[in-house]
Amino acid sequence: MISWIILKTGTDDALQNWRYRRIINKENIPSDPLKSWKEAVPLLKGPEVKALLREVKKRREKESVHPCQENLFRALLLTPIEEVRVVILGQDPYHGRGQADGLAFSVPTGVKIPPSLRNIFKEVARVTGSPVEEFSTDLSRWATQGVLLLNTVLSVTEGAPASHAKLGWQQLTDAIIEAVNTHTDGVAFMLWGGYARAKASLINREKHLVLEAPHPSPLSAHRGFLGCGHFTEANQFLQSKGKKTVIW
Repeated sequence: MISWIILKTGTDDALQNWRYRRIINKENIPSDPLKSWKEAVPLLKGPEVKALLREVKKRREKESVHPCQENLFRALLLTPIEEVRVVILGQDPYHGRGQADGLAFSVPTGVKIPPSLRNIFKEVARVTGSPVEEFSTDLSRWATQGVLLLNTVLSVTEGAPASHAKLGWQQLTDAIIEAVNTHTDGVAFMLWGGYARAKASLINREKHLVLEAPHPSPLSAHRGFLGCGHFTEANQFLQSKGKKTVIW
């Protein structure tokens, strides 16, 4: 049996805030949860990211910043690069108190469902037949199945959308997208809205499936997101590659 112990450390470095230790027959394995990502994305260990984290920390001292420090890299922690089967790109985290949990479009259980996530669930419901109300707003169940829920900007000031858009996060998240493109095969990328669709140039369509649609926001979902069929197409593609499908 495999059990996971999550230990919060005292360091301020976001890359070290969480330690995952897998215990198999009482034997510990190396506990760096970002090891595979660091190997594929050297920028994660570079001075640029260290400077970026210092800037985010400085802002936390003056204002509320979301998500919390230990969740900045939650998308990578829950979905190692070797397990990525689907990538869903968001823009920046939700900027309301208690909403952002480090996964694109996800909010903690018990938090009111944001309109974009409600529309995502409406599209999922077309596939599963389950009522929207039955879906958990915490999308970690997708992340642990190999769905990388990556925002292209990983922090935001409360009440100020896109407030961290110029800090340099995109350099890192572009490198993450490029690493998935290079080091994996047969991944389904879901790009919703103009911001995400602009990342299509980073993806080799001969190796991967690129699915594009309007953003699930209420302002645009009716223009083609609802009814896009992406969740079905992604699973059909994974199945064609001999991979496990995702239980949405």
